[in-house]
Amino acid sequence: MPPSVRKGQAPAPHTREVFRERFLQDVDRLEAIAWQAFTDSRKAPSTRKAGPGFADPNYELSTEWLETRQRLKNAQDRWSQPQTPSRVLLICGASRNDGTCPGEISKTYRLTKTARDTLSGEGIEADLLDLSLLTSDYKRRIHPCKACVSTAMPLCHWPCSCYPNHALGQVGDWMSEIYERWVSAHGVLLVTPVYWYQVASPLKLMMDRLVCADGGNPDPTSTHGKDPQKAKALELQGWPYPKHLAGRAYGVVVHGDVSGIEPVRHALCDWLDWMGLIDSGAKSQLDRFIGYYEPYATSHEALDRDAGVQEEVRNAARAVAAAVKELRAGRLSDPDRDLRSPRPK
Repeated sequence: MPPSVRKGQAPAPHTREVFRERFLQDVDRLEAIAWQAFTDSRKAPSTRKAGPGFADPNYELSTEWLETRQRLKNAQDRWSQPQTPSRVLLICGASRNDGTCPGEISKTYRLTKTARDTLSGEGIEADLLDLSLLTSDYKRRIHPCKACVSTAMPLCHWPCSCYPNHALGQVGDWMSEIYERWVSAHGVLLVTPVYWYQVASPLKLMMDRLVCADGGNPDPTSTHGKDPQKAKALELQGWPYPKHLAGRAYGVVVHGDVSGIEPVRHALCDWLDWMGLIDSGAKSQLDRFIGYYEPYATSHEALDRDAGVQEEVRNAARAVAAAVKELRAGRLSDPDRDLRSPRPK
């Protein structure tokens, strides 16, 4: 006779009422923790002393921020080594992709892939940053700039320390990764459509959050975090406005269907010039209409027909590739690199 299975120890499953009571105990505990973080303005749940190399080594800094900072330092070290492969950051600035409501890829993405293939043919590593993931990827976020710089430049930390802010639920910020990709690049090629005479919102979010790369403070302990009075005093003592992304080559491709392409191109080039990037020549800066005043429904077919703009995008990529190679070999002319601005900002 086979052995029997002995039962009778475990009680019957809970009723719905008991289950709900126990489940809500966990919810209440989490709510209490979140409320305390909110009322105490506790941005970072995990901190440690800044340590050597900071103005105040004993100041508690977010471990998340410190990890991002270390990745940027490592990326800058790799960038500066002549033996590392040349790398171009390709930025697709459109919001549209076929993983969300439009149900179709963007022309910007097609042009970006054309540029990527061209860069690969030139022996350049191409890192494609598709900002349309903000519209289609689960919980993908770029939080908005809080304009710390307008209070005082040293209050704007490099990398940005405004996020994550756990007290306000402002977490999951993509920019910590994007900063590293910019620092790792020897060149940048921006490809963007025109939305209402401007760049699309994902690109503008990234641009605003890059303000800390232009004059930002790499030492939050010097302002004891976000102390505006300390930051104002520090700026008025004479702030150097360090350009953390200077010395990289750039190109810009802007396309539209009715108007606005030239102002957008000028604005993007002015922005990159201001940050200390180096333009890759006239052919690296392109603005073109695709399917001028034609229906939106056939815009991809208009791009199919426009062999000229496709080749111009390839030329923009070739120009950036050539500039990167000359820059790394010390042959790219940058005549004003040693001139000091009388009005730095």
